[in-house]
Amino acid sequence: MLMPVTAILLLSQVGMIDGARLHQRRPNAVFILTDDQDLHMDSLAYMPYLRKHLADQGTTFARHYCTIALCCPSRVSLWTGRAAHNTNVTDVNPPYGGYPKFVSQGFNEAWLPLWLQEAGYNTYYTGKLFNAHTVSNYDSPFPSGFNGSDFLLDPFTYEYLNTSFQRNHDAPVSHEGEYSTDVLARKAYGFLEDAIAAERPFFLTIAPVAPHSNVVFSEDWFSNNESVHNIKTTSPIPAKRHEHLFSDAVVPRTPNFNPDQPSGVSWISALPKQNQTNVDVNDLFYRNRLRALQAVDEIIDGVVARLSDAQILEDTYIFYSSDNGYHIGQHRMQPGKECGFETDINVPLIVRGPGVAKGQVSHDVTSHTDLAPTFLTLAHGGLREDFDGSPIDIHCHSKDGTGFGDFHPRKEHVNVEYWGFALSEGEYDQKVFWNNTYKALRLIGEDYNVYYSVWCSGEHQLYDLNVRIFVCTC
Repeated sequence: MLMPVTAILLLSQVGMIDGARLHQRRPNAVFILTDDQDLHMDSLAYMPYLRKHLADQGTTFARHYCTIALCCPSRVSLWTGRAAHNTNVTDVNPPYGGYPKFVSQGFNEAWLPLWLQEAGYNTYYTGKLFNAHTVSNYDSPFPSGFNGSDFLLDPFTYEYLNTSFQRNHDAPVSHEGEYSTDVLARKAYGFLEDAIAAERPFFLTIAPVAPHSNVVFSEDWFSNNESVHNIKTTSPIPAKRHEHLFSDAVVPRTPNFNPDQPSGVSWISALPKQNQTNVDVNDLFYRNRLRALQAVDEIIDGVVARLSDAQILEDTYIFYSSDNGYHIGQHRMQPGKECGFETDINVPLIVRGPGVAKGQVSHDVTSHTDLAPTFLTLAHGGLREDFDGSPIDIHCHSKDGTGFGDFHPRKEHVNVEYWGFALSEGEYDQKVFWNNTYKALRLIGEDYNVYYSVWCSGEHQLYDLNVRIFVCTC
């Protein structure tokens, strides 16, 4: 298949192809998207298959950011290439977010899987799609753009031992008593077999719920009272075979962990220091996150083995990321996300595939809004004028893996934004903080590394991350 000259020029400009050789067959892609995975609490270090198959065989993007640290808005931005202030999906539940808001905004007719199909790809998806995608509204309408799909559905999405999946246009099926990530693995391998047999380029998304906390919704949730008040969160539940692991692991005791003096602004500045019992319970929460990720790590190994057996591993990109980050104990906060700190917005992104440098670290500043343009570019599809992001040069990396050196990033900033609540998810001090609305910029260059935010309360905060200076203007 010959490519248009314009497509070749575009790919060359963003570094997506080697000018010396041009594959006639377009590459496949597998995208593994976890839920609430941290980058700054060392969770990746506890995933040996991820290190072996992805980090050692690909490039880690150390400065990759979500632009809103909440599941559904972040995922909509990822799949549309548009920031939350342009999608108008800003929450996990209606009226401001969730699957119904995604549909009402017209995105079920304008998002990545449809664009990939237009580019000649078969598309498959299994796992969590969006919040408020439920056993009641899964067909109102069905998500568009997939040759095969098997979605986790609310209100059971986060129950590790009581999930419901909904395949293609079939009715939902309960998997009570089965471990969620293992059910997901079987479905992912099945779609991978279908994709390989179809002999067309494919894009497969595997979206486990791990390491998100285990969540049980109260009964009045079923009466369309979809409030964060009506849920019970506990630590993730690992598979039985992983329950014994990492018994000595604790949350890394970084300088911002449970500090003696309060930090931040707004509700964060009023948090009490956690006592030792609270810290111990949060350490157990952390260990269970690491344990829950082991079944995800096994999926990485299973996917790589099947691609290798089919002799298409070297023609396939594998992307690994998470919808948003996570904090436990930093700035005295209980387990959760929704904030603008690095723990919450700086998320994993690792890529392996044709022409991607092995074992390298890139310090280019990238974000989730860049992923849809990147995937489309790899698929030889056209970029859209309404994209807020731009293709990531996945073949570029820093020279020594530790800093910029003489590598010059393509951009220096990420816009960060959030509307509404912050939720404490641990065993202690479970509450909702409603005054958690802010706009922020993350600026990174060779000589500067700052975070600046303005809150709806009128408070401002500025962090210089190079020298660990915090300035608050109230």
